[in-house]
Amino acid sequence: MNSVFAINSARRSRSSAANGRRIKRGVSSIVESEIPLVVAVFQTVKLQPEIIAQSGGDVWTPAPVPDTNSLAKVAAAAKECTACPLYKKATQTVFGEGPKHATIFMIGEQPGDYEDVAGKPFVGPAGKILNRALEEAGINRDEVYVTNAVKHFKWEPRGKRRIHQKPSARDIAACRPWLEAELRLVEPKLVVVLGSTAGQTIFGPSFRVMKERGKVLSSRLAGKIVATVHPSSLLRQPDEVSREREYKRFVADLRVAVKEANAR
Repeated sequence: MNSVFAINSARRSRSSAANGRRIKRGVSSIVESEIPLVVAVFQTVKLQPEIIAQSGGDVWTPAPVPDTNSLAKVAAAAKECTACPLYKKATQTVFGEGPKHATIFMIGEQPGDYEDVAGKPFVGPAGKILNRALEEAGINRDEVYVTNAVKHFKWEPRGKRRIHQKPSARDIAACRPWLEAELRLVEPKLVVVLGSTAGQTIFGPSFRVMKERGKVLSSRLAGKIVATVHPSSLLRQPDEVSREREYKRFVADLRVAVKEANAR
């Protein structure tokens, strides 16, 4: 009986071992066969960018802001931005400029013809009006961080001139991560939105600058915000009387910003 028991035990052991090998080979085969699929799916998800919009051969995606606390590194990355089609016709990216921890942070619409060539914000005719108004309101331009909602000049040709085109909602959405990074890194005490495009970038499409100008507002992006017109709107006034009247209103709005920025 001992011999029979030993033989049966040996048979059972060999059978179990064989089954174990088959099970292991089966599991290994399943896992190995799934790995390429998992990797392929992961790579597809990881590499596929979020698409805001597509039109013809153009694609709009969120700007690829680097994960850094360096404003200089963010500005350098913005120079290579191709998140929307505007880079194709623009001379260069026009990033924000000013002290990293400026008390006042100003947002315009987009670079103009002069800014596109110079690579700096608000250096053309509208910039000159802004500088004069800032001085009258008691603000040193060198102490203000100035930027735009859109970092590339959008234009259309008219003869030999490059005529400004209003940026679209998808242009603004693609560029928005750059603006959010600037606000996060500068951490201003107060933001001034210059014009409807800048205001709508912060508050949404229902924002109306003529209704909200001169008021102290707030949003998740900034605790204190004052809205006013874009200085280029003063250049479009029909006559000198209108220009002077609107200029005084513009300075008055900036004085509200100064008062709030200095408040404790």
